[in-house]
Amino acid sequence: MHELGIIFNIIKSVEEVAKENKITHVNKVVLQIGEVSAVVNAYLDDCWKWACSKHELMNNCQLVIETIKAVSICEDCNNTYSTLDNGKTCPICGSEHTHLVTGSEINIKEIEVV
Repeated sequence: MHELGIIFNIIKSVEEVAKENKITHVNKVVLQIGEVSAVVNAYLDDCWKWACSKHELMNNCQLVIETIKAVSICEDCNNTYSTLDNGKTCPICGSEHTHLVTGSEINIKEIEVV
């Protein structure tokens, strides 16, 4: 389960931002998680609750997860398409010269404080 490591890194980043801005408590963190990031949201949520309970700054902090759609681009016809629906093959020209543009990332979008 790599979700716990992800949570530790997110909390570390939030703590750094809080320290720089003299924040004493964080109410909510909004994460953007790609559809093909290999993160299991239910595991992430469980790890979040446990880890936040160990940090005064983050105690009872809400986690909100937004999904980033997986989109690929075809190098042959330059069109973008849904990766989950079509995999590595471009639905427009049938080429397999494609690569993922979005959908594998994990971003902190928002930190809400008191």
